Amino acid sequence: MDDTEAEPAAATPPSWYWVIAIATLLFELAGCFFYLVEVKMSAADLSALPIDQAAMLAARPGWYYVAFAIAVWIGLAGAVLLLLRRQWAVWVLLVSLVAAIVQFSSVLIVPGMRAITPSDALFVPIVIIVIAYAVWQFAKLSGRRGWLR
Repeated sequence: MDDTEAEPAAATPPSWYWVIAIATLLFELAGCFFYLVEVKMSAADLSALPIDQAAMLAARPGWYYVAFAIAVWIGLAGAVLLLLRRQWAVWVLLVSLVAAIVQFSSVLIVPGMRAITPSDALFVPIVIIVIAYAVWQFAKLSGRRGWLR
């Protein structure tokens, strides 16, 4: 291919593509918000929480926050890449999904967290992982359909 030939244009995505891409952006922005709220929490803020919630936050290891940051900030980049219709969105969203799985695995891996986390508190992490997986699958589908460049 010489320099004068243009890249073939990507197929035009349907309108529902944009709905899902914007919903993905909002989902990732919410994750970034919750990350910032949690990491900026002071000792005074922790003491104002119910004892069980404060204990759960205190039991989280440092790597939890590394995985949390990767999951939400890389996920936000993936959402932007979806809006820009870039193929890199598939890989970036996969990294975000893996980071979310690592983040929430702390409940199973860290004995202190496992001991104080009630089983009903696992619902939200499971829903987040399912949504992240669905978003990744959507990005893969978009790539296969030629909606991403």
